[in-house]
Amino acid sequence: MSHDEGYGYDDGERVGGTGQTRTRLPDAPGGDPYGGARRPARASRGLVTVVGVVVLLIAAIAFANQGGGGDGAGTGDAKSPTTGATAPTGTRPVAGRHNDVPAGFGHTEQGAESAAANYAVALGSDGMFDKERRRRIVNAVYLPDVAAARLTDLDRAYSEKGFLSGIGLDADGRAPKGMTFISRTNPVGTKLERYEGDAASVSVWYSTLFGIAGEGSKNPVTESWYTNTFELRWINGDWRVSTFAQKDGPVPVARDQAASTAQEMTDAVSEFGGFTYAR
Repeated sequence: MSHDEGYGYDDGERVGGTGQTRTRLPDAPGGDPYGGARRPARASRGLVTVVGVVVLLIAAIAFANQGGGGDGAGTGDAKSPTTGATAPTGTRPVAGRHNDVPAGFGHTEQGAESAAANYAVALGSDGMFDKERRRRIVNAVYLPDVAAARLTDLDRAYSEKGFLSGIGLDADGRAPKGMTFISRTNPVGTKLERYEGDAASVSVWYSTLFGIAGEGSKNPVTESWYTNTFELRWINGDWRVSTFAQKDGPVPVARDQAASTAQEMTDAVSEFGGFTYAR
């Protein structure tokens, strides 16, 4: 979602034998939001307070994201992914926007990679928790013949009251007064898995920030790492998503740094804007 939301998929796990990829949001541990002077080197990733409601969300978002079958990783006459690092080119990826999402990517390998990274940002944003913004994002990112079905299931998933309350939001997806909800995707790099002119498969490695920032938050902002593999098709002068799969990691070793205070995190969320990805 985003996410979901878009958000995390368990690599290789399936929902109820349906062949759909399992989906979950970044971990949202309970307990003292900013307790302890320093974080351990490898923090626990277990969900504590919202396991039940996240399980309910898994099938809905998985179905919404996967839709019309396939494993989301691409098959057929795929060329081997390149092994070289993605280097910045200095070429501006796009100049236009559609429904607040960057649009007009080039009909090139670089254009496909830039589209995938930007779409990862959109699908992982807090906009997915707002009904109207979610509609605009889905219609801008997915293929026209896929968007309607995705939106129906995502609406159902993101409006589940038990899930929303479990992560600290009200029925409209809003944080408590005086607090700030953050759901932000930060691309680290992209890898072209396959390119066939009007079809492409692109993997995006990224970190996420997810939680409620504010004094007394029971769902503090935490960091997670994922890789999304997007299946893209060229249509009407742009790249659009047909489906995508998601897996954990690669996850770097965390440094033993002191956690920021609730106020510092709140200030950072409001003062630092998120980025889209450019090659």
